[in-house]
Amino acid sequence: LDWWHADRYCEQRFAQLLFEPQDSEQESFSKLLQSHHVRGSVWLKERDDVLHKPKRRRDHTVLALVFRDKTDTKYVKVLSDFPALPAVTACAHLQWDSRTQEIATIFSYAVPAFINEFQLRGFVDEEGFVRFALIVHGHHSPYLPVFRADGQWHHFCVTWQQENGTWAIYADGKRRAAASGLCAAGPSALQAIYGQGTFIIGQDQDSLGGTFRAKESFSGNITDLHIWQNVLDAEQIEKVRSCWVIEQDLVFGWSSNALEVESSVQTVTAHLLCPGPVEECRVLKVGSSGFSYASCLQTLPFICCYRKDAYWQLKRAQLEPSHSLVSRVNTLAARTVIPDFTSDVRNMNLSMALDAFDVLATVLREGEMSVLEPSDLLAVLQLLKQVSDMEVQEGDELEMLQQLGQYYMEVTELVLEEQNIGTWSSVSQVIRGPMAVVELCDRMMSLLVPLLTAERTKITIQHRNIGLRRVTVKNLWFGYGSLQRCLSGGSAVSQDVAASDGGQKYVSTTVGTAVISSTLLSDYQEFSTSVRYRLRHRVQNEIPFIPFLSVEMDGNFHVFPLVLLHVSPDAGGMWSTAGCSVVTSLRESTACFCNHTTNFAVLLQVYDMQQRTTKEEFTLQTLTFIGCGVSFCALIFTFILFLVVRIPKSERTTVHKNLIFALAAGEALLMFSELAKNNQVLCFMVTAFLHLFFMAAFSWMLVEGLLLWSKVVAVNMSEDRRMKFYYVTGWGLPILIVGVTLATSFNKYVGDKHCWLNTQTNVIWAFVGPVLFILAVNTFVLLRVVMVTVSSARRRSKMLTPNSSLERQIGAQIWAMAKPILVLLPVLGLTWVCGVLVHLSIIWAYVFIVLNSLQ
Repeated sequence: LDWWHADRYCEQRFAQLLFEPQDSEQESFSKLLQSHHVRGSVWLKERDDVLHKPKRRRDHTVLALVFRDKTDTKYVKVLSDFPALPAVTACAHLQWDSRTQEIATIFSYAVPAFINEFQLRGFVDEEGFVRFALIVHGHHSPYLPVFRADGQWHHFCVTWQQENGTWAIYADGKRRAAASGLCAAGPSALQAIYGQGTFIIGQDQDSLGGTFRAKESFSGNITDLHIWQNVLDAEQIEKVRSCWVIEQDLVFGWSSNALEVESSVQTVTAHLLCPGPVEECRVLKVGSSGFSYASCLQTLPFICCYRKDAYWQLKRAQLEPSHSLVSRVNTLAARTVIPDFTSDVRNMNLSMALDAFDVLATVLREGEMSVLEPSDLLAVLQLLKQVSDMEVQEGDELEMLQQLGQYYMEVTELVLEEQNIGTWSSVSQVIRGPMAVVELCDRMMSLLVPLLTAERTKITIQHRNIGLRRVTVKNLWFGYGSLQRCLSGGSAVSQDVAASDGGQKYVSTTVGTAVISSTLLSDYQEFSTSVRYRLRHRVQNEIPFIPFLSVEMDGNFHVFPLVLLHVSPDAGGMWSTAGCSVVTSLRESTACFCNHTTNFAVLLQVYDMQQRTTKEEFTLQTLTFIGCGVSFCALIFTFILFLVVRIPKSERTTVHKNLIFALAAGEALLMFSELAKNNQVLCFMVTAFLHLFFMAAFSWMLVEGLLLWSKVVAVNMSEDRRMKFYYVTGWGLPILIVGVTLATSFNKYVGDKHCWLNTQTNVIWAFVGPVLFILAVNTFVLLRVVMVTVSSARRRSKMLTPNSSLERQIGAQIWAMAKPILVLLPVLGLTWVCGVLVHLSIIWAYVFIVLNSLQ
């Protein structure tokens, strides 16, 4: 199977895809595989991997055409001979200029017989959607919405075939419109698109190859146009969207050599992030000790692994003499609708799932099975897994889908009844608690996307205390009693134990909110952004009860009480603190704010790191946010002290105040820089100010070093002239560096992943270069200061205590050396040297962040 289906196959059997074996295990694994005649590579699951989340993405660099404003002059001609096309697919990446509302022609293909032989047109409607219409042989399809005019890159494909005039429009991998009968009647019926025509990008041809009109021209950016003389299916279109070129039946492939570009059309290099199928997954090469990556779409052998305790618990459940629920359901249906959990898992479609849940809900509802047996609970959970992983097919009836959602909520409610607490406990090694059901319900909600339309923007499905609601934010709620009993009473843990991530696992964990999961969606896809929630309190005996709330981000569940908490479904309900904050807390409600921020370690990264795991990235971000938050408060407090407490004015206090201001401004911007990531202009400004303030902080650290030097070595310069020199160094130098960098690298100044300097174009050296120079100067200053301090300490020791022991003299000298080092390391910024080592190990990133966010 491919990686995704292999991973799902194992999970549906309560197992996991083989993790990377340890060095000591590799030889035995290879022998095992060879004994089963398995050669080549097998799939692996990385230890910190998140289920169904891609592991690595591939950047695709390609030439893009920029059509700025609507004119009658800008066009690009495709220099390719087109054959007759009984079927055609055209795909490209597109950025729509949202400022224009008029109809725009993306491309037009003309032949002498028909000027409008094959054409794609679009416009932005009142709701902000781009609507496309396809023209073939002069026949026009209706304008239908395909994607939002949000200024982002979108991938589209249009297909048409002569037989029945069937056509379709895809956008971002989804089929947005389809019908038949386009050019299936009239004199041009059942004719292929004529060959040897002229293909123009960006203009509507009113005569062969010319006569353009500004009001029908295209405004925006386009790249990666490919044309085939057949209809690509959905899987092939997904591959094309993922930057794979399908060579079969390709009549035009994107190439600058095959384009005649009119002089006013700008060409630029675009960096596209390829989604989905080009993801590369980990593989183990049989017979060797090497690990590597392969495309996740390949079909390779795989191994499902069980933990020993889970395996034996499954065996015990399998040996139970009776399977009352499963047998009762199958008897009532007069066929096997729910197989025994030990049977082979079948592929599930909507009709099969609805039949199974209809009978299962009936049996559970009637209460004939007072207590579920472990084997029955496992069979039901296996069915829930299968259905949540099911793929809804085009053309499935939406009423059936909604009914399935209703049954799913009902069955979930019924298996969490109080009488089943003991059963949950008896399978705790296989399914580590009812939080697994929460995750399955959340996954099930993603199947219900087709129920949302322009007319129906919200659905609510509820059964008693469990339900879901879906708009842009999908919310899943479980009534207090539903989860509470199973979480507390069903726990196999008898005392508080430490969680793997440093949190605590409690026997008497309290579920204090109905809303247990919340996922943010944009155009039906999850995305990461800052979130603000207001939670109403339940009042119990006049004491306000503070609720918890969970948000799923990047595949993890985050639950908020007064701070963000993380729920591990596999662990069955484990709470641990993670980075969110309370905005206000009143008697009747609590407002929380959650945001993922840029971590401190990126500041000295001179090239892109290999992708870190979600857990590592989260730890780095949390350390940065906490460290910078504490540091910022301390800096502001110190700055106020300098102003309020009348410390005598001197060079040192002036330098300290400037260093404090620059560091505080830089750290405040860094904490909230991720909020600007989705706004190009704001992100650019944040990057420029971050560059300026951190550069200024280092310049004032240099001034601190120069000031120290002036105290150690005589300098013939008046204090007034020295302060002017210090201000020029502290603020003038950073402004000059930032100004020159912006002037020379304006278009490649900001990186792709963070609001910080670009590591791919060496702009990062406009920060790292001066920093390394300053650190070198300050290191020399520190050595000189230490030498003077030790020398004076030795003289003082001889004068004051000439008869002291050798040990005491050595101790005094060590302290004389250690004291200035400890005091001056942070002041001179020398702790930033750790940043150079960040690329060697994640440990150095942790050290770097702790030392410097608290500088």
